[in-house]
Amino acid sequence: MLLSFAEKFLRPPERKASAARSLVALSMQGQAAWTPRDYLALAREGFAQNAIVYRAVRMIAEAAASVPLQADDLAIGALLQQPNADQDAAELLEAHFGYLLLSGNGYLEAVALDGAVRELYALRPDRMRVVPGTGGRPGGWEYSAGGRKVRFSRSAQAPRSPVLHMRLFSPTNDYYGQSPLEAAAFAVDIHNAGAKWNKALLDNAAWPSGALVLSSDGAERLSDEQFERLKAELGDVYQGSQNAGRPMLLEGGLEWKPMAHAPADMEFLQSRNAAAREIALAFGVPPMLLGIPGDNTYSNYREANLAFWRQTVLPLVRKTARALENWLSPWAGHPVAIQAQEGTIPALSEDIGARWERLSKADFLSDAQKRALAGLAGAGDGQDP
Repeated sequence: MLLSFAEKFLRPPERKASAARSLVALSMQGQAAWTPRDYLALAREGFAQNAIVYRAVRMIAEAAASVPLQADDLAIGALLQQPNADQDAAELLEAHFGYLLLSGNGYLEAVALDGAVRELYALRPDRMRVVPGTGGRPGGWEYSAGGRKVRFSRSAQAPRSPVLHMRLFSPTNDYYGQSPLEAAAFAVDIHNAGAKWNKALLDNAAWPSGALVLSSDGAERLSDEQFERLKAELGDVYQGSQNAGRPMLLEGGLEWKPMAHAPADMEFLQSRNAAAREIALAFGVPPMLLGIPGDNTYSNYREANLAFWRQTVLPLVRKTARALENWLSPWAGHPVAIQAQEGTIPALSEDIGARWERLSKADFLSDAQKRALAGLAGAGDGQDP
């Protein structure tokens, strides 16, 4: 069947689309998809009240933010160096990485003027909601704060996106990532419960609980008035670390029977350290770097620190660089290459030196190929980096 001129040349062009992903947003298109977890509870119980989580997140975020990002576009490079008037690159990326680790989602907002990105801001993930669009992709985002909402729209026809949404892999959610903190939630609860147990033990003069019993030659039972007076006296006079060692005056045939449940018997310290190691494992920080005793895998601190940079920090930095490339290239109007300057990392200096030595001995490679493999800027142009 022959098509008319209008049908052939004026119909919209065909676009690639996944048939499976189209079903994801079919029943909820245009409405915000709410995250299934309580970010505030995780951040409060984990980051704010757990020293292991706090230190692990700070170590990863600060280390990853300390790696400079270099772009081959001057405007994009200047933007990455000074993303906004209040933050430099390290401060912005530290907040971004912290949000990503605590919630599994990190959002960067691009503020554009005259078609060019002028500023970047990190947005709190608990205030952001994904608005599903066609084809199973986010059609936009909705940000709520102070009872007010603003929607960032994203068109399938326009490649420019006002928001960069980075997420960690989640096997059960199509729009949101899963946080390491969520995977370590049980370990965090155990670790926090151990701290509360220890605090309660100190509040009770660091002595296990016991019982007051009537001796065989005493009265059959205390009166209600005697019982209340005794309970109040125990709480006011003998309880608390400031009253440790104060002798107890017993009367009326009462005897003190301690119930000795030592922390060693309950494997208190072992279970708490095991929970701490599990938290460190979820975040990818060697326990040795966090001061956690136990079966450390690494023989020394340097080896543990090197594994931390190789296996945790650098993959996160490289992933962020690729995400920024894909996000900012449409704004620049041409492909932008963004590289992490790994040569500036002191912990990897020996590795980088060994790699350069191997490249210098590779006589079958040209100078330009060696520079490219070394990750030096200007590779192949004969100029110094």
